Amino acid sequence: MPITDILVENAKLYGDEVALVEINPHIRKQRGITWREYELVETNPYKMYRREITWKEFNDQSNSFAHMLLHDGTVKGDKVAILMMNCLEWLPIYFGVLKTGAVVVPMNFRYSADEIKYCLELAEVKTLIFGPEFIGRIEEIVTSLDDVEHLYFVGEDCPSFADSYNNRIGHFSTEEIDIPLGIEDDAAIYFSSGTTGFPKAILHNQESLVAAALTENKHHGQTHDDVFLLMPPLYHTGAKMHWFGSLVVGGKAVLLRGVSPEWILQTVSEEHCTIVWQLVPWTQDIIDAIDSGEVDLEDYELDQWRLMHIGAQPVPPSLIKRWKSIFPNHQYDTNYGLSESIGPGCVHLGVENEHKVGAIGIAGYGWEAEVRAEDGSLVEPGTHQVGELCVKGKGLMNCYYNDPEATAEVLKDGWLYTGDMAEVDEDGFIFLVDRKKDVIISGGENIYPVQIEDFLRTNDKIKDVAVIGVPDNRLGEITAAIIEVKPGVQCTKEEIDKFCMELPRYKRPRVVIFEDVPRNPTGKIEKPLLRERHGSSRLVEQQNQR
Repeated sequence: MPITDILVENAKLYGDEVALVEINPHIRKQRGITWREYELVETNPYKMYRREITWKEFNDQSNSFAHMLLHDGTVKGDKVAILMMNCLEWLPIYFGVLKTGAVVVPMNFRYSADEIKYCLELAEVKTLIFGPEFIGRIEEIVTSLDDVEHLYFVGEDCPSFADSYNNRIGHFSTEEIDIPLGIEDDAAIYFSSGTTGFPKAILHNQESLVAAALTENKHHGQTHDDVFLLMPPLYHTGAKMHWFGSLVVGGKAVLLRGVSPEWILQTVSEEHCTIVWQLVPWTQDIIDAIDSGEVDLEDYELDQWRLMHIGAQPVPPSLIKRWKSIFPNHQYDTNYGLSESIGPGCVHLGVENEHKVGAIGIAGYGWEAEVRAEDGSLVEPGTHQVGELCVKGKGLMNCYYNDPEATAEVLKDGWLYTGDMAEVDEDGFIFLVDRKKDVIISGGENIYPVQIEDFLRTNDKIKDVAVIGVPDNRLGEITAAIIEVKPGVQCTKEEIDKFCMELPRYKRPRVVIFEDVPRNPTGKIEKPLLRERHGSSRLVEQQNQR
């Protein structure tokens, strides 16, 4: 069964029920309107605070776009890229591509013009759908996109070099597409986050997408009555595959275009959201806003909110303990995954295992997980031995597209070698230690930055922290902590040095830099950027003396 069949079934079972809601808090703020007044805003959908579509409208729009693509020459196996911000059109377009048998290629909205061109060429894209935020970037490269045959623009004021999705979509049939799809058919190409260099094109088949949906629903028990708040970018596997758990049961989802604490809590309250998937920075921002009095929980209706879960990066145990002290009735889960494993779920903590907060958990539903030493043997549980996390399941990628050498490096005998270093406790729970490429080797000693970051986050003055290695003539590398303090708080290197006296001497940061910690749209710390910025020990010393 392809993933598109689930959408078709939802349209039959729940046709008149709301499938997707889009919330644009920026518009609401500009106009000072309340959510119940959204219908009074002029009819232009791109200037409305709140929009929604039913399951039937969702499926109809997907079918119409599929017919448009077929009319314009798209054939099964072609690559069709989506470069859009989260919006109500995004998912119908995604499913429309899949219904043609083409391979859908979601793209990172932060890509520069050159990166867009690189990824389009890497994935051999023939058709590109883009939104108004990207006109300038596409205009820079449009004359050099030799293999891109069609460009569709979603929005008002279509540029001259593209076809208007808005003007054309209504002219195509909403009938189902008669193209057979099998579980082994290529379905999607996702790009790696680029935290280790240029993005790789990760090819998945239909079976991967369905496996993600079943795994997510098994983990979090979504029902038809649940309402899922979706905030991370849809181009990433994380947001979409968590939503797939709601797709399975025809549950409503809310796309929130903004992540301030007030907007998140307001949307949970007004849309009666029951499940919220967050990133570490947003969770910390909500806690800080509550602690500072910026938001008052009494102003919101939150009793229906049953589950908060986090993924995409290591989660500080101190953060979750504080969250649970504020929201004691929330279930909590953490989810580990990679784009190579179709996003979250190959390892997960489980809502029944909150006593193990700090671990990423155990193998997810339909998955196997092992931690292997360099010689290939399994690490011994409870020994603090560190090895590489390896996973196996139906959600594994087919390959890195057109890159057999890179594929062979990580796919071995059906196992994905994740590049994440981990250890296993006496109960079989897996704890991430760090990325293999982020390990700091100082004086021959392996230092795992995540362990130091978790410790530093227990300091009440610290909002976020990243630990990297910087060059040192004598030791090879020394440890540097980039620290982002909470708003309105003063902190000194001497305070950090004193706080770190509890750490073993070799783990204590030798350098402390106070600045904002950069994270990508999926919440991962941009350590390559920090290493580039602070890669010179002389520069670090200058920063340290300020």
